[in-house]
Amino acid sequence: MVTLKTDKEIAIMAEGGRRLRLVVKDLVPLIKEGVTTKEIDDKAEELIKKQGGKSSFKTVSGYKFSTCTPINEQIVHTKPSGRVLKKGDALTLDIGMLFQGWHTDYAITRVVGGQSKDEKINKFLKIGEETLYLAIKKAKIGGRLGSISEVIEREIVDHGYFIIKELTGHGIGRKLHEDPYVFGFVDRPINKSTLIKKGLVIAIEIIYAMGTDVMVYEEDNWSIITQDRSMSACFEHTIAVTEQGPIILT
Repeated sequence: MVTLKTDKEIAIMAEGGRRLRLVVKDLVPLIKEGVTTKEIDDKAEELIKKQGGKSSFKTVSGYKFSTCTPINEQIVHTKPSGRVLKKGDALTLDIGMLFQGWHTDYAITRVVGGQSKDEKINKFLKIGEETLYLAIKKAKIGGRLGSISEVIEREIVDHGYFIIKELTGHGIGRKLHEDPYVFGFVDRPINKSTLIKKGLVIAIEIIYAMGTDVMVYEEDNWSIITQDRSMSACFEHTIAVTEQGPIILT
């Protein structure tokens, strides 16, 4: 069941999202050669607490970290570890914060060292990030969730990349993962998809790969990678649907 949020609730989520943005802003400088993903996670936990929040991801049963830190062929849900970042690695920093009882969820992918020497990777990441903002524009009252999915699928597939179809965006609020699913592909006629109403709050995610749409689990049964080990990435914002249009909360 989709739970719509009131203006007051969205205002709290917006403040939580603003604080989460500040956390990420302070974490980005750590995405550099020689740093471990566990060091980034430790700092994230510290910064979340400093902002008056709690880790959203630690509310997920069995997960003990504040971030997920996939690298290169790792798609999502990769646990922070002693793995050392190397120049040219593409790191996804996926993070959520619980603030005054409300969750926000946010993800970026960045190349260690700034830009990749491989222009194909730079283009891949640029297209993913641009697609997120194009998708957000479709989150308007009276529209359909399928229109968001349609934009994601069109942009990613038309550029020769692959949507990881088993992984989706989601509703968000009192719980980190709520209804509805926000697919990265059109799964039904658009006019049969969920009607977008005022107060809908969703995390839109662009989860895609260079070479395949097939995913497999690593040995820990958390981290998911591309079957062909091709590059993957994720870009995510939590957004709210208002009478003024979609508002990015993160």
